Amino acid sequence: MDSVEDFRAGFRDWLEQELSGEYAELRGSGGPGREHEAFAERLAWERHMAAHGWTCVGWPEEHGGRGASIEAQIAFHEEYALADAPARVNHIGEQLLGPTLIAFGTEEHKSRFLEPIRRVEELWCQGYSEPGAGSDLAGVRTRARLSEDGSEWIVDGQKTWTSLAHEAQWCFVLARTEPGSRRHAGLSYLLVPLDQPGVEVRPIVQLTGTSEFNEVFFDGARTPASYVVGDTGDGWRVAMATLGFERGISTVGQQIGFRRELRELIALAERNGAMDDPLLRDRLARAWTGLQAMAANARRGVDPSVAKLYWAAWHRGLGELAMDVCGAASTIAEGEPYELDQWQRLFLFSRADTIYAGSDEIQRNIIAERLLGLPKEVRV
Repeated sequence: MDSVEDFRAGFRDWLEQELSGEYAELRGSGGPGREHEAFAERLAWERHMAAHGWTCVGWPEEHGGRGASIEAQIAFHEEYALADAPARVNHIGEQLLGPTLIAFGTEEHKSRFLEPIRRVEELWCQGYSEPGAGSDLAGVRTRARLSEDGSEWIVDGQKTWTSLAHEAQWCFVLARTEPGSRRHAGLSYLLVPLDQPGVEVRPIVQLTGTSEFNEVFFDGARTPASYVVGDTGDGWRVAMATLGFERGISTVGQQIGFRRELRELIALAERNGAMDDPLLRDRLARAWTGLQAMAANARRGVDPSVAKLYWAAWHRGLGELAMDVCGAASTIAEGEPYELDQWQRLFLFSRADTIYAGSDEIQRNIIAERLLGLPKEVRV
C-alpha cells in the first residue's frame, strides 16, 4: 500500500483528469435534497470509478477493496469533496451494507453480494424506519416468517423514509421473525429483492418538491431463507453495527461540503450587502467558528451521537442563516411551479438533518444512557 500522501495525490490526479473530460458537467451535482439531479449520469460515473478501482477502497483486498487505512480513507473522502465530485449513488451499499456483510455475513452472502456492490451493479436501500417506529427503531412491526418448506422468508409490513428505494434493486430489512417478541429481541436482518410481486415502492414528496425517499410496502414478499445476516433473532446487534458504519469516516467529506456552503454564503453576503448588518456578520462568524470546532471534534474521534447532534444543529442553523442573508428574495421561487435556488433547498432540506440517521431526541437518550451506565435491557 502506498503512503497516505501518495494515495491522496494519486486519487487527486485521477479525479482532476476524469472530471475534466466526459464527466466535467457532473461536478457539484446531486446530494441531499438533490438526488434527482443527473442520477443516470452519476451512476455511470460511479461505475467508471469502480472500473478504475476507486470504489470500496476501505474494504479488505480479498473482498475487492484496496485495504486502505483509516488515514487513507479520510484522504479519499476529503479529496472527493474538494474536487466537487458528484454525490455518490452507492453510499448505502458500499458504506453500510458492505462492511456489515464483511463483519457478519456468511461466505454465501459475501460471494453473492459484495462484488455487485463494488462494481455498482446493484443498488441498496435501508429498510429500518416504519410509520410507528421511526426514531424508536426497536418498535418495528414488519414481520417475516419461514415458508412451510423452510426455504424462504415471507415478509409483510411497511417501511418509510427509505432513501433511494425507487432506484434500488435490494433492501436490507429489519423484521420481527419471532412471534410475540418485543423490543430488541426477536428481530432479524434480512436481504430482500425489491423487483418482485409483493413489493410496492411509493415516493414521498418532500418540502423541496423532490422525492428522494419512499414508502415501501411488503405484502408476501419473499427472499431465500439463507439471506439472513447474523443469527435469526439477532438482528438488533447487526442493525446497530450498520448504523455505526453509517456514522463513520465517510462523513469527513460532509464537512468539506459544509465549508463550501458557508464560503458561498459569505460571498453572497458580501455581494448583496448583508455583511454590513452587524448581527448577520456576527452570525456568519459564529458559523465559521462552529465549523472549526466540528472539524476538531472529528479529528479527536468524538462520540458518534455527540457528533450527529452537533453537525445536524449546525447545518440546520446554516439554512436559517442563509434565508436571513438572502432577505426578502428568500420567499420567492426561482421559477414555476416550484423551482428553488440552492439556499431555499438548503433551508428546507436541512430541517430533516435533526431527524434522519437518529433524531436529536434519541441521540440525547443514547448519550444519557451511556453516561448513567444503564443496562441495555432498560434503555429507551
